Amino acid sequence: MALTLAGSAAACAQTSAAAPTVTFTADQDHQNMMDQLGIKALRPGPSGDEKAPNHANYDESKANPYPNLPDPLTLNNGEKVRTVKMWWDERRPQIVEGYEKYVYGRVPANVPKVTWTVKVVDHEMIGFTPVVAKDLVGHVDNSAYPAIKVDIHMTVVTPANAKKPVPLLMMFGPSGFPAPNEPKGEELEKINAAWKALLTQQDPSLKDIFAQHPAWEPVKATPFQFPQLNADGGLPNTWQLVASGWGFALLDPASVQADDGAGITRGIIGLVNHGQPRKPEDWGALRAWAWGAGRGLDYLETDKAVNAKEVGLEGHSRYGKATIVAMAYDTRFAIAYVSSSGEGGAKMHRRNWGELVENVAANSEYHWMAGNFLKYAGPLNWNDLPVDSHELVALCAPRPVFLSAGKGGYDAEPGGDSWVDAKGTFLAGAGAGSVYELLGKKSLGTSEYPPMETLIATGDVAFRQHSSGHTDQPNWPYFLDFASTHMSLK
Repeated sequence: MALTLAGSAAACAQTSAAAPTVTFTADQDHQNMMDQLGIKALRPGPSGDEKAPNHANYDESKANPYPNLPDPLTLNNGEKVRTVKMWWDERRPQIVEGYEKYVYGRVPANVPKVTWTVKVVDHEMIGFTPVVAKDLVGHVDNSAYPAIKVDIHMTVVTPANAKKPVPLLMMFGPSGFPAPNEPKGEELEKINAAWKALLTQQDPSLKDIFAQHPAWEPVKATPFQFPQLNADGGLPNTWQLVASGWGFALLDPASVQADDGAGITRGIIGLVNHGQPRKPEDWGALRAWAWGAGRGLDYLETDKAVNAKEVGLEGHSRYGKATIVAMAYDTRFAIAYVSSSGEGGAKMHRRNWGELVENVAANSEYHWMAGNFLKYAGPLNWNDLPVDSHELVALCAPRPVFLSAGKGGYDAEPGGDSWVDAKGTFLAGAGAGSVYELLGKKSLGTSEYPPMETLIATGDVAFRQHSSGHTDQPNWPYFLDFASTHMSLK
């Protein structure tokens, strides 16, 4: 009987693996999830256009319709968390469960193994610092469903002259060599001689042309260009990092999971689901990108140039969301710089300001979240969520977190950062303070929203709002200073 059951299970698995990948548009996939949840319609989110009749709210007197927040130090049965052990053993798992079931979704237990390969090593210059750049691919085992292939792309850059393993900041965004080393001098002369010989062989009449233009070369060295300065006039972020003794990694989220609903049956989510649509508790793109960051950290733990105990995370906008999610779930990450993460990130869900739950639940962004998140823009409201973003920041404790946003405090200037709700992010940082203090760390230290461009960084949670719009650039120097007080950089 046991042999028969085993054979039947194997046959079922083989049939599932052979099933074709479902091809949905984003609208179709969104509707499929709505049908699974039994939701007929969602409340429309507000418009970012201030001239639209349904424009977003930027009136602080209307911003807090649900002032009663879940307490990160109260168990689901109402008992208060009194000890560090109660936090780690009881309360923290409850908060994680709330996020997995209702917000970001669950990472399946059967996610395949990732095997990293260094494809190319290049010796480059970033600013005035020599670095070693490695281009890597993390191949996800797809033997259970060969129809979908996932190769994670990451570039790792470390200072060439470091005397010991360096702290490293993993950044979400396109991967690739930051400053490819080019042939110069005699190397370039040989290349040009070979080009001319090859062209002359192809067309002998070119010999006379080359003779008339003896100084012309087919391949020229790239001329020196001054770097494009940041919005605050500072040097590029990567220049600042390596000059401060950091390494950095560029992790391409799109190589883990596409940033659209049509791709949800592909990428790592589709691979694990064998090309079939998600269920309501399945992980969304944010959780998938965070998982990818964890697999990148797996590699960094094997890289002798990197101090794997001091690997941080950075991301802006949607990648700011991924940063705080990865930091919350994977306790190996040492520090995070969370920039303009907005709704679905560090902004309080219960705040009526700018981007709301309804906007993320719409079919252009729903794929970031678990399917269950849609319910809070339909039959339920934000106050029904069992968790809020101060608890997401609390999941990062006791590790340091730098929260950032751009201009947009009480004005909705075009091109600014009002949409992401800087104050809602500040309040999340402040609300996590009780957990940091329980764990022997320092909280944000205030619940009073600071003036523009005022740094709050006396504790293990930091906050600064700059005046340069939707960008992470102006706060880089402040983050690096904050990090230097918590890591081995001096």
